[in-house]
Amino acid sequence: MSSDTLILILAQDRGLGLDALTRQRTKAAVPFGGKYRIIDFTLANCLHSGLRQVLVLTQYKSHSLQKHLRDGWSIFNPELGEFITPVPPQMREGQDWYSGPFDAIRQNRYLIERNRASQVLILQGEAIYRMDYAELARAHRETGAAITVAVRTVSAPGTGRQARVVLDADERIRELHASGSGGDGAETAEGEHQETMGVYLFDKSVLLDALAGYERGVSPDADLALDVIAPRLAAHPVRAYRFGQTRGRVTPDRYWCDLASVDAYYQANMALLRAEPPLDLYQPDWIIHTHQGQYPPARTVPGPRTGNEGVFVNSMLAAGTVISGGGVNHSILFPQVRVEDGAIVEASILFQGVSVGAGAHLHNCIVEKDVRIAPGDQIGFDARRDRERFEVSPNGIVVVTGENGSSMGLASR
Repeated sequence: MSSDTLILILAQDRGLGLDALTRQRTKAAVPFGGKYRIIDFTLANCLHSGLRQVLVLTQYKSHSLQKHLRDGWSIFNPELGEFITPVPPQMREGQDWYSGPFDAIRQNRYLIERNRASQVLILQGEAIYRMDYAELARAHRETGAAITVAVRTVSAPGTGRQARVVLDADERIRELHASGSGGDGAETAEGEHQETMGVYLFDKSVLLDALAGYERGVSPDADLALDVIAPRLAAHPVRAYRFGQTRGRVTPDRYWCDLASVDAYYQANMALLRAEPPLDLYQPDWIIHTHQGQYPPARTVPGPRTGNEGVFVNSMLAAGTVISGGGVNHSILFPQVRVEDGAIVEASILFQGVSVGAGAHLHNCIVEKDVRIAPGDQIGFDARRDRERFEVSPNGIVVVTGENGSSMGLASR
């Protein structure tokens, strides 16, 4: 199975909806869940599915991503034909950068041709979900499909970013439509419909045929579902694979999120703090692998000024974090965060190396890596003042990037 499937992970997207968090890194490298990067979830799916030939197509501000792949994912054995390899634009098809997802694949046609695999699995590296790709490949073989598209059931109108799918009684894809457009039979009586989720398994010959027919006039943001697969529905058997099926090794939690905005990113992180989160990071048979620095354990200590014990309630604290007389409630703290005496952090996400000065108070904030919050500062309480200093999402989440005088490191975002 592993040697017969080549993986292409699309990780070149800037992530415009997350602009405040992607100014120094590509979307796939954005931190998530207290210790991970977004791409870790796709890579963990590959690892657990027995797929170990992985090309990661990178472009936009990729240093942080490539460093993470080196430090956290150098776990495969090249002598056994296993690899996770970042592939920036090679200029083999002219002198252009990747102009879109399909163009990124087109420019690396030679890597597909020279690989012995008979099928190619194309994945987004910018979504959070857990999936057994081996089970998808089994269905692909058993149904005799030339292309298999993973789909998930959503309530109308859906995400607005993924293509809508119309199926026949045999689960063959009959139509693909842009989200929000028409399409007879796209919805069920309950108002639900099927959407793509950025997981496409091609017979290699079919994908190479599509690449050979690529024209320069195709839009830079050409969609794999609408612009590549849809025109081939009549000529090839294109099947749907329903996400969250009970077969396979992964628990069918049916959770999928593409983190299309700051608010979606914030809500996805906060959902991990529920008593029964929609995505269980603690599932022992599907561990999410990542890079972890050699930091000491997180701890609380009395504050040097007040003597008050540091406390935290319903929060995630990564290694190296110290709460020194401060309080943390319903928040996610990445490694090496420090909360000083009398400081309060509520409903917030603090990236690695953040320091919250004594007496400061944060509420509904996302704080970038290495930012220092000044002692006594109040963020998240005065909307007008917050908008003058920081970026604020439509739902009122304050993104503190350190671009207003706070110290922050940029070398290894």
